[in-house]
Amino acid sequence: QVQLVESGGGLVQPGGSLRLSCAASGFTLDYYAIGWFRQAPGKEREGVSCISSNRGSTYYADFVKGRFTISTDNAKNTVYLQMNSLNPEDTAVYYCAAMGGWLCVLSPTSYDYWGQGTQVTVSS
Repeated sequence: QVQLVESGGGLVQPGGSLRLSCAASGFTLDYYAIGWFRQAPGKEREGVSCISSNRGSTYYADFVKGRFTISTDNAKNTVYLQMNSLNPEDTAVYYCAAMGGWLCVLSPTSYDYWGQGTQVTVSS
């Protein structure tokens, strides 16, 4: 059974950091481009970051550039999103997703497999 499971969300103060994890089971992430997305209440799901299947290219939405970093651990079949300098506007449910092919895009409609999401709340 193909499954993606996110973890690492929680409540953090403005300026703080969190590291989200996305663990895959039932398939190997090596052959997939991976994306992180988020959805705040009343808003559409938006792309945050993605990494190509060969792990040679990464992309970030402008609103997270310089603050978030995507990385992978193939041995653990896991993808991470390190989030620093968090602000209240980053509050959302964060999802990871996998898509076939080696390029990645920040469009949610291109992805085949999705996790259930993890809540990130940035508040004092």
